[in-house]
Amino acid sequence: MNSIIVNKLIALQERFNVLEKLLSKPNAIDDKKHFCTLAKEHARLSEIVVCFERWLDIKQEIINTKKLLEDVDMHDIAQDELKTFYLNRNNIEKNLKILLLPTDSNDKLGCFIELRAGTGGKEAAIFTGELFRMYVRYSEVRRWKMEIINATYGECGGYKEIIAKIPYRGAYSLLKFESGGHRVQRIPHTESQGRIHTSTCTIAVIPEIPDIELPSIDPHDLRIDTFRSSGAGGQHVNTTDSAIRITHVPSGLVVECQDERSQHKNKAKALSVLGSRLHAIEMKRRQQEVSCTRRNLLGTGDRSDRIRTYNFQQGRITDHRISFTSYKLNEIMNGELDLLIQPIIHQHQSDQLNKLLELE
Repeated sequence: MNSIIVNKLIALQERFNVLEKLLSKPNAIDDKKHFCTLAKEHARLSEIVVCFERWLDIKQEIINTKKLLEDVDMHDIAQDELKTFYLNRNNIEKNLKILLLPTDSNDKLGCFIELRAGTGGKEAAIFTGELFRMYVRYSEVRRWKMEIINATYGECGGYKEIIAKIPYRGAYSLLKFESGGHRVQRIPHTESQGRIHTSTCTIAVIPEIPDIELPSIDPHDLRIDTFRSSGAGGQHVNTTDSAIRITHVPSGLVVECQDERSQHKNKAKALSVLGSRLHAIEMKRRQQEVSCTRRNLLGTGDRSDRIRTYNFQQGRITDHRISFTSYKLNEIMNGELDLLIQPIIHQHQSDQLNKLLELE
């Protein structure tokens, strides 16, 4: 294992031992806030230290077993044991590298996913609908339930815009790299001359922040409008002003919700989306202040970033951020999205580790 990583692990081990002494002091609980801070750091380092100590144990076992290779009677047994030790050591090293990576506090949260048709007119709306169905099928594979917050339908099918919530632990960690511009290249059904058209859809994935952590919003900063719902809903549709439109005046953000029959429920959903959007904007601002230098491999997640191209004529899908191409377009569109997500996560982890080593 890289000496820089080993030195960092040794430093973390020493810090862990210091924390153990601090937390065991009789008066440690006197300052509850400070105690909680130390306890959280201790819990975070605990898994790293346990894993590192296992690595040190195996390292010593390898040294001891290599000495047995000189014994004719023990040579074969020692070789078999070394193979097992090397395998275990490699697995532990992989785990340690992941544990050392900076953690995203939002990774354990659910998420909102927002899809908006871009250039391409009716075909863009149809493509947006197909992408949404891809995420629905992926959610079904994961046994997640998806809740539609708001939808504006396209003239020939699909959606001009659709916002949905996936309130399941860890959903954000898997879908956050879907943010960006998605481009499709194909011959639309409405194309009579067989020409290939290019259309786009922009996607934003934001974490579903717990209510207790949402930024406080001054009611005076909100303009709340009610209107009659449109779309599916039976006799109730267009008979009551149950749909809600909330405008956050300082930022100009607008959120609509008309999925529920209850105006109260629509308002609650809209406020939740608005709070999460404002939180995402604030987090992005802080990240830019801390690191306004170079963009990392996976881009910023801005909706203007073109991250992926879907070429239906060739059955090809390409993620431009990691130069990854797959010819399993149909499988991916039918919910096997992990074929793309996992390579992106692995590359992201590798990129983070390289940055970590550069900082040492």
